[in-house]
Amino acid sequence: MAAEEPQAKKLKLEEKELSQNALFGMGNPLLDICAVVDKDLLDKYGLKPNDQILAEEKHKELFEEIVRKFKVEYHAGGSTQNSVKIAQWMIQQPHKVSTFLGCIGTDKFGGILKKKAEEAHVDAHYYEQSEEPTGTCAACITDDNRSLVANLAAANCYKKEKHLDLEENWKLVEKAKVFYIAGFFLTVSPESILKVAKHASEHNKVFSLNLSAPFISQFFKEPMMKVMPYVDILFGNETEAATFAREQGFETEDIEEIAKKTQSLPKVNKKRQRIVVFTQGKDGTVVTSGNEVTISPVLDIDQSEIVDTNGAGDAFVGGFLSQLVYDRPLEECIRAGHYSASVIIRRAGCTFPEKPDFH
Repeated sequence: MAAEEPQAKKLKLEEKELSQNALFGMGNPLLDICAVVDKDLLDKYGLKPNDQILAEEKHKELFEEIVRKFKVEYHAGGSTQNSVKIAQWMIQQPHKVSTFLGCIGTDKFGGILKKKAEEAHVDAHYYEQSEEPTGTCAACITDDNRSLVANLAAANCYKKEKHLDLEENWKLVEKAKVFYIAGFFLTVSPESILKVAKHASEHNKVFSLNLSAPFISQFFKEPMMKVMPYVDILFGNETEAATFAREQGFETEDIEEIAKKTQSLPKVNKKRQRIVVFTQGKDGTVVTSGNEVTISPVLDIDQSEIVDTNGAGDAFVGGFLSQLVYDRPLEECIRAGHYSASVIIRRAGCTFPEKPDFH
């Protein structure tokens, strides 16, 4: 046994060294309005059962109708904010390892988001403005599907020069080792994403991005591909991967091939080979590591235990990031992602028990 001891000691030391603000996220802070709805509502507003879209004029009344007709729950949301919150929950101590930047309104919903971030021990630095109300996202749940309609409002008002560029906020970027931004933020402030991505690349830190939704690859292709050369880890699900492949002219529908082709897109920091991670719901997660593509099976869950798959993708990323900040092996990051996703889908909203049970 004696030979084992130094290793155990080394791990303990590693655990202690996690510093505050090691993980940096930036995105659209939204208050989720979640409800189990019926197919009629989806049809009325032209929603697909499993999709993410930005609200248009025709969706304005959707938000009121949900609140009026169904039992709703409010949860602090927004894809990136969810992920850094779950990473913090997985890490537990110290508090405020996770940092989050985004824009909210000076209203009741903004107040709720601030309170929820604090309760989750996330170090949130919001840009607060009074022109637009805090963004909301209607999560319309039917069976094990969820259709998300985001009304960005204030989230859309994030300004690089008014917030990210300020010395006290840029210091948070300099403190961080791992960066994560959901593709959704490409619709708001691509210049903020690029500034952070370039910083990560120049300092050999880890920059990760999520494909987030099919519409991002389709309609925000240009800003996405400007950021792609700086992406060390790319996340997405099978639908997003397929859309991305079509938009990039990959001419394949094979998810492993798509992962390989995505991995070999041009990259600035040559010290880190790009890692591509595509989740596929209850099917295994596709991962490129080195020149191999592997499929990691997810945890077996009884269908009857699944309450709400909204947030499963965000939770997977959160679990993954919680191990990445410790510099743990890729397999551990994936395992933690599968674990946190399995916890989240057994609960309503992107919520979690007091402590994780992950070893």
